[in-house]
Amino acid sequence: MKTSRYLFFAAVLICLFSACETVTVTTDYDRAAHFGKYKTYALTPPNRGQTMSPASEAALSDAVRAELNSRGLTEAPARTADLDIVRQVFVQQKTSVQQWTDWGYRHHGGWPYGYGYGYYGMWPGAPTSYVDVQQYDEGTLILDFVDARTKKLVFRGVGKAVVGGPDSNAGKIREAVSKIVAGYPGAVAH
Repeated sequence: MKTSRYLFFAAVLICLFSACETVTVTTDYDRAAHFGKYKTYALTPPNRGQTMSPASEAALSDAVRAELNSRGLTEAPARTADLDIVRQVFVQQKTSVQQWTDWGYRHHGGWPYGYGYGYYGMWPGAPTSYVDVQQYDEGTLILDFVDARTKKLVFRGVGKAVVGGPDSNAGKIREAVSKIVAGYPGAVAH
């Protein structure tokens, strides 16, 4: 009985942590910017943030190119582009604390609720509390769309997810870029 209870709680924790596996994205933009004038972009190296693995960097570049091309923007040399796309990446260690109580509602010698009277302290069959502490790395991807002529930020997208292995990171990067670019207000018809 206790083994099945532990398996149940382990399954609940796995479900809770797997819910953390999705990418969350927020976007914001300059309401005064005229997004229709932006037709070209250049991927500009970051001036701050952390470096990424070559595989993650390639996944990011490929995803940005594919998503922006699908929105009608074309890549151009840095000196002639309308927008500079600047990425910043940060990884921060986080802690997750999960607590649950096993009230153990089961039959004990005639008392149907699993607890009864005892001497001092807790009674026989009293609830047991469990705590699970997990440390994980959370990655943040920031994509800034900067007007290349005025050097003014016109759009920003921020994606956050739990950092995993190379394959899962590449998938999360692609998902983050897709969600960020979906929030970009300047759609150009093909």
